[in-house]
Amino acid sequence: MFRVMFHSPRIAPNTGNAIRMVAGSGCELHLVEPLGFDLSEPKLRRAGLDYHDLASVTVHPDLETAWAALTPARVYAFTAHAGTSFADVAYRPGDVLLFGPEPTGLDAATLADPRITAQVRIPMIAGRRSLNLSNAAAVAVYEAWRQHGFAGAV
Repeated sequence: MFRVMFHSPRIAPNTGNAIRMVAGSGCELHLVEPLGFDLSEPKLRRAGLDYHDLASVTVHPDLETAWAALTPARVYAFTAHAGTSFADVAYRPGDVLLFGPEPTGLDAATLADPRITAQVRIPMIAGRRSLNLSNAAAVAVYEAWRQHGFAGAV
């Protein structure tokens, strides 16, 4: 299935929502430290409901460790500044969907990393800055999964 990576997430409920989403879709969630919260925070637990035991979540101490664990996969970096729509990608199982921290998104150094296959964006109405992190990840995962006929879904 697909792998979602949050680089330095800051808001516990967003990560909790993502935990619930990956549990429901069969994806993996990879969190790259530093995190802006403790994984035992009540807000994170509440947002993830009882899905924590059903989700595949891995915490990496830094981006280099995450790259070592996840590459040579294709990596799609989600940024509001990309020219390519995320819907124009033909996703493959094992692809990494990379998202940056709230509220800044991925920094220039991360976006320039040669392990990133492409930068993609989720279209929005002009004048809007960005989508909520967990919502953006869900939009991306469900498009990638849709392209594969929602394999494994009931």
